[in-house]
Amino acid sequence: MSANDTSRQYPDRPHVAVSLALFRADTVLLASRALTERGHLYSLPGGMVEPGETLEQAVLRELHEEVGLHAANPILIYPHEIIDKDAKDAIRHHVVLMVHAAWWQGGEAQTGPEALDIKWANFDEIEQLHTTPHLAEVVRRAKIVLDQSAKRT
Repeated sequence: MSANDTSRQYPDRPHVAVSLALFRADTVLLASRALTERGHLYSLPGGMVEPGETLEQAVLRELHEEVGLHAANPILIYPHEIIDKDAKDAIRHHVVLMVHAAWWQGGEAQTGPEALDIKWANFDEIEQLHTTPHLAEVVRRAKIVLDQSAKRT
């Protein structure tokens, strides 16, 4: 855990983060991270927005840093709030996660310091994995919006 990570515990304000549901046909790219509190969990690639960065810049940077891929034209889907409380009901984490979606453009994802494992999973597989809360719902919503956007063009 870096120094920046510890400042996110018991925050005095919500933090803004981004994630990307990157689709290839009927699969979505998932990355597994090592989280000390919950073990290894699969989730969408993403991370915190840095000062001065737009949401689009942040989501593209995080995708590249985490799995070595590039995407084009990510679509903002919706904000997903993550509020985690401790046993005393104090807010341990509060993140407003700006979920994006995009189609895979090419290349192969690679593991690295942030992504311990990566996989392309379909909806049935997501249900069987140890994931961050509500991941299947987030992915379904992202796919619907991405499909609707494709029909408009």
